[in-house]
Amino acid sequence: MKKEFRSGCPISSALDVVGDKWSLLIIRDMLVKHKKTFKEISNSDEKIAPSILSARLKLLESYKLIFKTKVPDNKKENIYLLTEKGIRLTPIIIEFSLWGNSNMQEFNKIDDIEGLNSDKTQIIQAVQDSYNSMLLNFR
Repeated sequence: MKKEFRSGCPISSALDVVGDKWSLLIIRDMLVKHKKTFKEISNSDEKIAPSILSARLKLLESYKLIFKTKVPDNKKENIYLLTEKGIRLTPIIIEFSLWGNSNMQEFNKIDDIEGLNSDKTQIIQAVQDSYNSMLLNFR
């Protein structure tokens, strides 16, 4: 599923992977809301179509931002988990949240995110720690 990048620019390359309408929202749901199954991820507020979700999960997996595995006690069900590379997107997710909270209020009713006014580094660390704690159950 890998494709050619538009250029050697690191910003352009990153946008080729996570710059579409859905990828960061999928990662947000996995990282912050601990969604793991196709069904859980597809039930986001943004209403991603199953075909688009499937394509994005394959893309994210091909760039090693997520990996697919089985539920330990249910070998039939696939779950998707973030890799370390995916977890390292936390600062970007937090920055988008902060920017949206500060700059989009006049255009859209923005959900109030508890603790968003805390120190950024503490928020990032708390989100990463929470995800890594959840991840211990699947490794």
